[in-house]
Amino acid sequence: MDKYLEKFIRYLEIEKNYSAHTILNYKLDLEDFYKFTAGTDLEKIDYLTLRKYLAVLKEKGLANRSVGRRLSALRSFFRFLSREGYIKANPVTMLSSPKQEKHLPSFMTEDEVSKLIESAFAKNNDDLSGLRNRAILEAFYSSGLRISELVGLDVEDIDFISGILKIRGKGKKERIVPIGDSALSALKKYLEKRKKETSAVFLNKNNRRITTRGVRDIVVKYLHQAQIKPGVSAHTLRHSFATHLLNRGADLRTVQELLGHANLSTTQIYLHLTTEKLKSVYDKAHPHA
Repeated sequence: MDKYLEKFIRYLEIEKNYSAHTILNYKLDLEDFYKFTAGTDLEKIDYLTLRKYLAVLKEKGLANRSVGRRLSALRSFFRFLSREGYIKANPVTMLSSPKQEKHLPSFMTEDEVSKLIESAFAKNNDDLSGLRNRAILEAFYSSGLRISELVGLDVEDIDFISGILKIRGKGKKERIVPIGDSALSALKKYLEKRKKETSAVFLNKNNRRITTRGVRDIVVKYLHQAQIKPGVSAHTLRHSFATHLLNRGADLRTVQELLGHANLSTTQIYLHLTTEKLKSVYDKAHPHA
């Protein structure tokens, strides 16, 4: 299976143009399955083998979402093997995906977001790290970026005149997103103060591109400082961006484009949040509610 896995990984890199993060997840998931089969010949792996593997994953306590991700990796792998003629029959075709639990993403109110961003500028207004942190929070919320997209942002990706960002999203797909004046101003102040000539926008204390963990730590720090309700995280800023747009009348297709979602169904989960808000207002305002 090793040689076929290597071919599959190359296929994901070259033909599918998947990100390094996605490819690593596929590789780890398939290596775990390989260990389970104990080196069984590919032609001998059948529907029952796969069912036993999924049962073992459930016994280990994996959530349906995690099991579904493993199954997705297996589907792609065996579809590739079948198409390339390495196996005669695809054993995954008869498997059904586990039912996914629906989790509504958490979000902050507009006041909470303002409080969070202001907390990054409460002290040391001219301090470089303070300017950087505020720019991170402003850009994060203003454009609804993923953490990886924020971290990967280069100076040349910012158009200060037009107020847009060029973003490299999942699968290395590029998209253009607007960025607000407040965020642009914060970015300009930080870059002017930084002076360091490098392509990366956000740097750590060692003058290297900041990591996703570094960004998470910064957001958590200010969430605590601003005393925002527990249960929110760095990714909550992205959820808040989408929810606030929909609450203010943006259409779903536009929000899908801004978030960089491949499927509209991914964006539709935010409609549940806005529906909950409508129900809450109705319950408080209607005399017979």
